[in-house]
Amino acid sequence: MASGSRKAVLAAFSADAGITLAKFIGAAITGSASMLAESVHSLADTANQGLLLVGRRRAEQEADQLHQFGYGRNRYFYSFVVALVIFTVGSLYAIDEGIHKIRHPEHLSDTWVAIAILVIAMALESYSLLTAKKASAPLKGRKSWWAFIRSTRSAELPVVLLEDSGALIGLGLAFLGVGLTALTGDPVWDGVGTVAIGVLLGFIAVVLIVEMKSLLIGEGAPAEEDRRIRERLVGGPGIDRVLDLKTQYLAPDDLLVAAKVAMTPGLDIEAAAIAIDAAEVRVRQAVPAVRHLYIEPDLYRSESARQ
Repeated sequence: MASGSRKAVLAAFSADAGITLAKFIGAAITGSASMLAESVHSLADTANQGLLLVGRRRAEQEADQLHQFGYGRNRYFYSFVVALVIFTVGSLYAIDEGIHKIRHPEHLSDTWVAIAILVIAMALESYSLLTAKKASAPLKGRKSWWAFIRSTRSAELPVVLLEDSGALIGLGLAFLGVGLTALTGDPVWDGVGTVAIGVLLGFIAVVLIVEMKSLLIGEGAPAEEDRRIRERLVGGPGIDRVLDLKTQYLAPDDLLVAAKVAMTPGLDIEAAAIAIDAAEVRVRQAVPAVRHLYIEPDLYRSESARQ
């Protein structure tokens, strides 16, 4: 899965770098605000993919005395920074540029150049999006794409999926703005398309900011993983029930689990240790992301016995 998300980020980085260069050339030739907004959008996207790669690299640092659970949250932090970049550099710039073009419209030249570049950019963004969807498919399962983005503990895949989807929609808006300007001769449409791109980027940024903030704070295992962990804890002799269970994702592939379990009455220390070791093996087999697992043995006490 880690290699899949890395491949998706690299594909997005390569596509965005080529698209950015082409769009800036097109914006310079045509004077299109929509094209310029899309150029800045693609430039931000290229920088964002670079940030995601930096986050992955820094997350691979070995744990030390200061960060004893490792540096995995770097992936969430850099994804959060990406969301902020999309909002500030992408959304606010596009809205400001669009409003300026509406208030002070400028006629476009060589609109066919802009249209040709937009079509090529759509093809490259489609490739990047298909790569991200392929990498996400094993995690997505039967969920809708929106549900996957809202529930996944992955750091990079939601960013790439939303960026590429937003880029394709943004290209369509830019195409519409340039096309209507060419058909009607009214450059205001170019500005309207630019504002629409800015609003789109703002929506994507807010979604990512909310999701990455939640992951940075720390999210527990999804319901299905929680169920599997509980089942495996009591799936062998020596452990009768789970009294308490706490989980938290430290990174997309690093789950911390702390459990208090009721041991079978009468077990000696050696038998209890063997039962706990076996439970650890079962849990890690069921949920490979579990890297840190702490099991506290206890005795089950009914409510009546505690009163």
